[in-house]
Amino acid sequence: MNRQRQRIGATKAPLLVIGFAVIAVAFFALPFIGLLWKAPWSDVPKILSKPEVRTALWLSLRTSLAATFLATLFGVPLAWVLARGNFPYRRIVRALATISMVLPPVVGGITLLNAFGRRGLVGHLFDDWFGFQLTFTIWGVIVAQTFVAMPFLVLAAESAIQQVDPRHEGAARTLGGNPWYVFRRITLPAARSGVAAGMVLAWARAFGEFGATITFAGNFPGKTQTISIATYLALDVDPRDSSALSILMIVVSFAVLISLRDRWLGRSDQGLPL
Repeated sequence: MNRQRQRIGATKAPLLVIGFAVIAVAFFALPFIGLLWKAPWSDVPKILSKPEVRTALWLSLRTSLAATFLATLFGVPLAWVLARGNFPYRRIVRALATISMVLPPVVGGITLLNAFGRRGLVGHLFDDWFGFQLTFTIWGVIVAQTFVAMPFLVLAAESAIQQVDPRHEGAARTLGGNPWYVFRRITLPAARSGVAAGMVLAWARAFGEFGATITFAGNFPGKTQTISIATYLALDVDPRDSSALSILMIVVSFAVLISLRDRWLGRSDQGLPL
């Protein structure tokens, strides 16, 4: 087996494939290089030290982590049902669970308003019974971020659960394990890489969410104004501020994605020699 792996690893990647891969990397890298080239570096420290910037960043970090928690809490069971369940209209359920991933963000915000707004399908019950509303509150930010981020976790976790050998789960049940034990001790550990990848993707999507958030939760500094909303608004007021905030978001997202990827998914530095 080791010799076979060595022979596979010794296979050189086709030059044409490498060429297209280089073009793809350049396509992703050039916008960031352009941003770094035009950035007002002398003003960046002053811009990032503004109280409103720190407040917006702290709000985004809190709400995106809360959205990731909710996406994991509800998304992993949903992914298991989609991967292991055998029920009618499963494709419709999967499409419903992932449609917010492809909807224009503003459309997502409008749908949330019609469901959870003060006069929405469900939201009016919260308002009439408890005097509570999600719109234009930090809870609205979390709901909007969860709505757009959960599909990324569901897809990644479902794919990982589908790769788990059902025979291992069956053996655990034969030995007396109840469904919860099998799910917790067999399925989840085996699918942890996919679930972790989904969590990272969900967090990244929640952290950068803009359209659904501003539509559903509004733009109130210190209350619902996330760093992405602040970046967009700064574009009209002072493009230099917008560039500095964009760099901040890129640095935070890039650092988290790299560090969590290596820690949760394991490092994979071995591949085909180029």
